[in-house]
Amino acid sequence: MPAWRDLRLFLRLTRPHFLLGGGLLYGLGAAIANYLGHPIDPGPYALGQALVTLLQLMTHYLNEYYDAPADQQNQARTLLTGGSGVIGPGALPAKVALYSAVISLGLAATIASASLVTGSLPSLAWPVLLLGFLGGFFYSVPPLRLAASGYGELVASLVVAALVPLFGYIVQVGETHRLLFMSVTPLVGLCFAMLIVFELPDYPTDLKFQKRTLVVRLGSLAAMRAHDVALGFGLLSFGVIFLNGVPARVAASALFLIPLVIAQVWQLRRIQAGYPPKWGSLTFGSLAMFAIGAYLELAGYVLS
Repeated sequence: MPAWRDLRLFLRLTRPHFLLGGGLLYGLGAAIANYLGHPIDPGPYALGQALVTLLQLMTHYLNEYYDAPADQQNQARTLLTGGSGVIGPGALPAKVALYSAVISLGLAATIASASLVTGSLPSLAWPVLLLGFLGGFFYSVPPLRLAASGYGELVASLVVAALVPLFGYIVQVGETHRLLFMSVTPLVGLCFAMLIVFELPDYPTDLKFQKRTLVVRLGSLAAMRAHDVALGFGLLSFGVIFLNGVPARVAASALFLIPLVIAQVWQLRRIQAGYPPKWGSLTFGSLAMFAIGAYLELAGYVLS
């Protein structure tokens, strides 16, 4: 029974539902390549996805390790925020997260080394992969610890919403394309807004442990306004990229997102007015908005 208990705790520590996002955004890059006349090559696709997933796991485990002391005292944990909650007395020791991060990085390094020797990936894929690694590693790890710098939200948004699709595209094509950069621009805004929402429930704990996230640095009210601006930027970007040649099926994603954006802004207005926050629905809604935006873009390219 203890072994099964530890396995369940480790699965909670891993939080596999977050890995779906990496697959979705990586697939978006490949879908854009296919739309532009480059059929997807399954071998490099699987290789690139493995590297993305392993670096995503590394980032996640490192974040769990370095945030463990604060997460243990977080009273506003949701399914998506406040850490997994399985590190601490009576649960898993923090070293499990650290060792898991080391193993994930080791596997990624092994696959990357073999791919470099065999030439399985285009040369342009390597600097993109390196940037993704640096962003993920130093998001939690000192001395940079971007998650507590006030810049981590922007870096994470660029890595997740831009670099991952860019990597997926380059793996197939070996070069970049303006259509790719235009397509990820709205997603960066949506991802930035999502990360601000994810930090709001943790605000009291982060403040107590002096984790200077963007929400802590700005204050919750100013952070909510930044969230609204980021959503507005995302929606406006869909219109701009449509005027510059992005397929109508892709740009039309904004029409489906408008009700979700209104719902998010309305919930934050209620919190500002003094109503009790419903962090579970707010954080899930924010994740859903970003995921649906990415999925609709992917579907738009597949169907165009």
